Amino acid sequence: MDNLINWLLEGEPWVKYRTRIDLLGLSENDKDVLESKLQILENQQIQNIINQSFDLHLKPINSHKSAEHPIHKLSFLADIGLNINDEPIKRITDIILQHQSDEGAFLVTMNIPKHFGGTGQNQLAWALCDAPLILYSLIKFGLQKHHQIEKSVYFLVNLISENGYPCKVSKELGKFRGPGKKTDPCPYSNLLMLKIFSCLPDKYSKECNIAIDCQLDLWENSLIKHPYMFYAGTDFRKLKAPFIWYDILHVLDVLTQFKHLRTNTIVLQMVELLKSKQDIQSKYTSESIWKSWIDFDFGQKKQPSRWLTFLATRILKRVYD
Repeated sequence: MDNLINWLLEGEPWVKYRTRIDLLGLSENDKDVLESKLQILENQQIQNIINQSFDLHLKPINSHKSAEHPIHKLSFLADIGLNINDEPIKRITDIILQHQSDEGAFLVTMNIPKHFGGTGQNQLAWALCDAPLILYSLIKFGLQKHHQIEKSVYFLVNLISENGYPCKVSKELGKFRGPGKKTDPCPYSNLLMLKIFSCLPDKYSKECNIAIDCQLDLWENSLIKHPYMFYAGTDFRKLKAPFIWYDILHVLDVLTQFKHLRTNTIVLQMVELLKSKQDIQSKYTSESIWKSWIDFDFGQKKQPSRWLTFLATRILKRVYD
C-alpha cells in the first residue's frame, strides 16, 4: 500500500489532493493538502474544464451520455473537491442559480427532435437524468443549505415511484421520454439520485432505500432486466473514468458511500469483480475511454491510470477498512 500511495502522490494535483484526504485522512488545512489544492487551480487542464463549465446553458444536451457536455465537466470539478470558496466555482454556481424551474429543478438547454416527442428547438428544460447531477454538483460545492438547493432536493426526491425513480422530464419537453416501459425505473436517474442521498446522510431514508434496492436488483438480475435499454453487461463492467454514465465503477463509488451496504452480498460481488482487475502492483488501467477526455491519464488504455486507481482504491478502502 505504501508503494501505491507514493505512486499516487507522484500524479496530477487532483490525484494528490484526493489521495491525501480520502486515503491518508489528512485535514483540508494540512500544508500538503493546501498545496495540492493550489496546484489544481493552477493546472491548465483544470482551467480548461472550468472554462467549459461556464457553457452549461449555452451548449444544448443532445444526449445525456455526451461526455464532452459541460454538465459532466461540472460534476468532475465537484468530484475532485473544488468548491464555492474557489472564485471560478463561485461564478459558475451564481449562473446556475439563475436557471431554476418553478418546481425546483435546475435547468439546462435541451433540443429534443420532433420525432422523439420534442419541439426540435433549443429550450431550457430539465430531465431526471440531468437535474440531479447539477444538484449533486451544487451540494458538493458547498451550497447544501442554500434555500434554492433545499427546494430542488425536495422536488426531485418526491418524483419517486414505488420501484424507483422513473424517466421524468419537464413539461417543456412534451411527450418525450426514454425507450422502455413507462412504469420501469431508470437506472441512471436512480444512480444520480443516490449521489444526492449520499451527500444528505440520515435524510429521506425511505426514498433512498427504494433507489438502492433498484440498483441492487439490476445487478442481481442483469441477464433479464434492461429497463430503458440499460445493460449491466460487458460494457457496464469495463473500468472507465470520469463518472459520466452508468457503469460498475460509478455504481460502486456511489453504493459504498452508504456504510450499511459495505457488507451487502450483492455489493461485495461487484467489489470482487473490481479487485480482479488489479495488476500485480494493485494498479488499474482504463478498459474503456471517453474520447473527449483523452488528454487525461484515464483517457488511454495502455498504462495504469492514477485517477482510476485512486477511485478503485477508495472503494476498496471503504469496504475493507
